Amino acid sequence: MAQMLTQTLNTKAINTQIGGKIAPVHPVSDQFGAITGHVGLVATEFSYRKDEEIYGEDEPAEYVYQVVTGAVRSYKLLSDGRRQIGAFHLPGDVFGLESGPTHRLAAEAIIDTTVRLVKRASLEKAAGTDVQVARKLWAMTASELRHAEDHMLLLGRKTAMERVATFLLEMDRRLAVAGMMALPMCRRDIGDYLGLTLETVSRALSQLHAQGILGFSGARQIVLRNRARLHNLDA
Repeated sequence: MAQMLTQTLNTKAINTQIGGKIAPVHPVSDQFGAITGHVGLVATEFSYRKDEEIYGEDEPAEYVYQVVTGAVRSYKLLSDGRRQIGAFHLPGDVFGLESGPTHRLAAEAIIDTTVRLVKRASLEKAAGTDVQVARKLWAMTASELRHAEDHMLLLGRKTAMERVATFLLEMDRRLAVAGMMALPMCRRDIGDYLGLTLETVSRALSQLHAQGILGFSGARQIVLRNRARLHNLDA
């Protein structure tokens, strides 16, 4: 059920919920909260169950979203039925920013997830009259563009092992707590993000484990034991 936020949003460390447990992540720079708080916009908070759609491909892009807890995948279904995941959005991440009137990708909750959202028209109106808001929106848009370019390079030029190494280093940077990262996404999600089959992802992870580069502490909990070798694989 939606719950209206009755106060402006503050910059804070946001927790992510994985497997029913709250796992703290690194403090995030809450640019979204800074924008809404600066111009006095009120955000709405919604909760979604695992695998529930947040918005569909080609639906009107009426809102901009931020993950509060949980995780979101944005993806496109190809004509042959395959799924290409474009990005994973984790606590603090903003998504749904579009240059056109509709969403280019669909978005789903990977696990039980809470997001806050603000009307796009309100943000655009604020950006038209406030230089600080315009700059912050541009910074978020530029960050998404950098990610899209990096992802394009990953899919087009890297081997399967290099793709898995890149993914692990990205998640290590965004999720790791006390040397361990608890992945909200399954291996099939990882494969659809990296353009690999489930079997290829599993084989690469097994090889990295056998080489002592990573360890498993549960179905989706990974410890990186040799980041230097992983960086060498990514290079």
